[in-house]
Amino acid sequence: MWPAFPPYDLTFLAPVGVALFIFVLRGLPARTGAWLGFVGGAAFFLPVLEGIAAIGPDGWIVLSLVQALYFVPLGAGICLVTRLPLWPLWTAALWVGEELVRGHVPFGGFPWARLAFSQTATVLTPYASYGGAPLVTFLTALIGGLLAYAAVAAHRARTAHPARTAHRDQRRADDRAGGEGSDEPSGETPGEKRPGLLAALVPVGAALGAVAALAGLGALIPTPTAGRPVTVAVVQGNVPRLGLDALGQRKAVLNNHVRATHELAAKVRAGTLPRPELVVWPENASDLDPYSEPEAYQAIDGAVRAVGVPVLVGALTDTPDGEKVENRGIVWDPSTGPGDYYVKRHPVPFGEYLPFRDVLTKLITRFEQIPRDFAKGTRSGVMRLGPVTVGDVICFEVAYDREVRDVARGSLLVVQTNNATYGRTSLPPQQVAMSRLRAVEHGRTILVAATSGISAIVAPDGRMIDRSGEFVPDLQVATVQARTSRTLADRVGAAPERVLAVLGLGAVCAAAWTAVRKDEGN
Repeated sequence: MWPAFPPYDLTFLAPVGVALFIFVLRGLPARTGAWLGFVGGAAFFLPVLEGIAAIGPDGWIVLSLVQALYFVPLGAGICLVTRLPLWPLWTAALWVGEELVRGHVPFGGFPWARLAFSQTATVLTPYASYGGAPLVTFLTALIGGLLAYAAVAAHRARTAHPARTAHRDQRRADDRAGGEGSDEPSGETPGEKRPGLLAALVPVGAALGAVAALAGLGALIPTPTAGRPVTVAVVQGNVPRLGLDALGQRKAVLNNHVRATHELAAKVRAGTLPRPELVVWPENASDLDPYSEPEAYQAIDGAVRAVGVPVLVGALTDTPDGEKVENRGIVWDPSTGPGDYYVKRHPVPFGEYLPFRDVLTKLITRFEQIPRDFAKGTRSGVMRLGPVTVGDVICFEVAYDREVRDVARGSLLVVQTNNATYGRTSLPPQQVAMSRLRAVEHGRTILVAATSGISAIVAPDGRMIDRSGEFVPDLQVATVQARTSRTLADRVGAAPERVLAVLGLGAVCAAAWTAVRKDEGN
């Protein structure tokens, strides 16, 4: 499954991988399916999360293997539910349930590499506007289950008609040898076997027909894009160099974004770029607290005044007691300075805050690089920015359904992120892919602002309007659609995910009960 995700984008391999996973597990005892599920999970998560190795190989391996543990109950459950009729439905529901748990437990979960995030430019993408990422995951897994069902049915058809199969194989061998061969297998004719074979192949056609229907219906789902036009700008100032040290060069990163914004203002005055109505800076554009650092305040304020429109500034600030750090998106007005702000509500465990700090800092010295925990924000990220309201999420919050759904009330969505730590790995393009799915899910233009890339402007139908390179300064200016209408996915919220997860759990219980009854009968 992992090459279905960016940067490879072989999207068709996601359902194929699911089909192979199910095909291998079908018919096995649940205990065997559990450990094979872990092996399959490790084979998936280790390559798809390879970008984490930029922080440390140990962290990458541990995180990947922890994620693989969620495939243990998935593997066991698939072994059970494939004993039931209509099992492609139940296996797909189990996949949604696995992602639900993985996205919430522990420490708020880690929903990276969900099946839905491999389908951000396919015929399944429009379904996101009806049931969000969980529905896209369900349909991807359902297609995989149908492919596995077709393979099982084809195998049964072949083994149920050995005489015809043997006859066909003999004819081929005779043709290759140039011999005469017998036209009929002993005691039977091909005509006598053909009706039975065709009937046995009906399930194959039905399964493949269902796959075609799902794809066809997805292509017909409308993705409205009309709205109020607004001209926006995204600033990518870049960082001095790759790696963790980039965060330590706080003044240089801030200066890069100040310089790029002055360049934007100069190009607007020269008429080479249209005048934006709002500007977005990335997360960590200023690691110097502008509230307590006069030099940082003056640099940011000068850049905002030069461009003459409100700027959403990503900055790190101290909490009032000075004990923690806040990861903020600050609305900076050219006339009144800093105003409304959003504090990241889902800081990264073991990255922005340290659970079990007293124990872990003694065992792993690298955690000393997190001297203070980041505070968890409590306010919504919906804020007024110039002529529109924006819904702001910061960095990997874009992977979480609840956080993005909460701010989809804004007429534009913003993802402020800092990917400098991860270098040129698979994580930045995977994050952009998530943003593309979110655009369709909520019917919103999304502005992705990254310190070093990948920055992007994504249309409400998931099209890429602009996309930056990595580790280069970049200015993106475009007229986009600000929309207020809500999608069906916004209205139903988390209900589809919960219903599908309960459906999968119910199927496991039914299969286990059936197995117990069968054992008692024997």
